[in-house]
Amino acid sequence: MRTKDYKKSHFTWFGAVLFFVLIALVMQVAILVYDYIRERTDDPGLIAVLILILIFILSTVCTVFDFIRRKIMVERPVKRILDATERIARGDFKTRIEIFHPYDKYNEFDIIAENFNAMAAELSESEVLKNDFISNVSHELKTPLAIIGNYAKALEDPTLDSESREKYTKTLVSTSKRLSELVSNILKLNKLENHQLKIDCQRINLTEMLSQAVLNFEEKIEEKNLKLDVELDDVYVISSAAFLEPVWNNLISNAVKFTEPGGTIGVKLTSREGSAIVSVSDTGCGMTKEVGMRIFEKFYQGDNSHSAEGNGLGLALVKRVIDILGGEISVTSQLGHGSTFTVVIKDSVE
Repeated sequence: MRTKDYKKSHFTWFGAVLFFVLIALVMQVAILVYDYIRERTDDPGLIAVLILILIFILSTVCTVFDFIRRKIMVERPVKRILDATERIARGDFKTRIEIFHPYDKYNEFDIIAENFNAMAAELSESEVLKNDFISNVSHELKTPLAIIGNYAKALEDPTLDSESREKYTKTLVSTSKRLSELVSNILKLNKLENHQLKIDCQRINLTEMLSQAVLNFEEKIEEKNLKLDVELDDVYVISSAAFLEPVWNNLISNAVKFTEPGGTIGVKLTSREGSAIVSVSDTGCGMTKEVGMRIFEKFYQGDNSHSAEGNGLGLALVKRVIDILGGEISVTSQLGHGSTFTVVIKDSVE
């Protein structure tokens, strides 16, 4: 039995014993008074009247006692809880209920109050996250929409030369693509967080999947003259290909993006103790410890110099996917010396 349950039961037994003592005391008083009356009179009618009066008095005392007990022990805490729930219903998520008794004397109302406070704290945090999310989404949507509007207006100019027109058109295409990716990532995150995506697990050749992911960025790697260091063991996992594919795409895309021309990116796959271990490294700008602690937060971008190339949702999406699949993801980095993202996927098979 848990500590709280024990204390709750202890308090309940205490109340029952107290009630038993009160009833026993009332009965004892009634017996003593009855014996006292019988010693002084043999008149049955008088005895009946006096006993009736005694019963009325004792009943009144018990009723008053119970009324006071209910006022103090039931109605007062219930009213405080009801007032708090009404404030929560009105949107005041800062509402908290003060615990009624010390921890070692908890009763049911104290446990209700403690659970209520935990619920209110969760709602308050969710409200803050929701507001931040809406604010960030609005900001991220506003920037590309403004760019699209400005360049579309510029293209209306009939005197615009062909070189500028081509440049503006490319900007519109790249910005609209970024906007599309932002909306797509927002929808994916929303579905993941609301468990709306079905996980279809099967036997996956992780070596082939990672090889294909690297090939998808072959053109960009060649454009930046990056050295590619790939070490892939032959590893299979029981997992979801649809979920894992965006993980590798995001990690490799970031490695290419944040590595200066002539640098090196690495992709390594090994297996150990029933788990597949994938690491994606680069020799790019790296990050501080403080940035590394927040890098998986939604809309957080540690390197603002590349903010035009992303929206701060890629790694948040990666983290959520890995969490859902029951894996782990971590990052080690040093400012100016690159980063290494390591993903551990359980249930690897030979």
